[in-house]
Amino acid sequence: MLRRLPLLQLIISLSLLLSACASSVSPPARYMLPASPAVNAPANAQATLQVRTPRLAHYLDVDGIVMQLDDITLNEAREHQWAEGIGRQLERALRAELADQLPSVQVVRAEGSSPGALTLSMEVDQFQGRFDGVAVASGQWQLRDTDGELLALKSFTAETTLEQDGYPALVRSLGESWESVAAQIAQQVRQGGYF
Repeated sequence: MLRRLPLLQLIISLSLLLSACASSVSPPARYMLPASPAVNAPANAQATLQVRTPRLAHYLDVDGIVMQLDDITLNEAREHQWAEGIGRQLERALRAELADQLPSVQVVRAEGSSPGALTLSMEVDQFQGRFDGVAVASGQWQLRDTDGELLALKSFTAETTLEQDGYPALVRSLGESWESVAAQIAQQVRQGGYF
């Protein structure tokens, strides 16, 4: 009986040690894209632009921030995740940036149809960090009139070099790339004379 007691104590001690290790796992870090400047709706808007939530490539529609490890390998981070779905974040940031870039246009979230409004749709093919220290965003956008007729179809790409290593720097650089995308769209929409 006395011989079994130390063995029992050893088993209990190991069980307690393992349960303590298992409970000390820290939760993943959660990130939001940098906040865009708040822009008030123009008092005398000449036009309305509805922005739809971007359609994401399947590999981007995940919780973890995506990192491209080489020319063909992608990795979804387990410990570094988006605090909210990245599609919603991209849409909100795009609306804010377009409202800033197109001051005479009322930029709204697409919820149903607004009479006379043009609609901006996007497909995002890339929104990730890359092995060479660059945050890349690419895809295409479409502008349609009230009847659904295609007015413009353009590709976009933007790259921002990370200023330092780490996921916070990557998220900030991805935010800068997305701002560049919004600026490209605003410029092309102005040049096309749609507003």
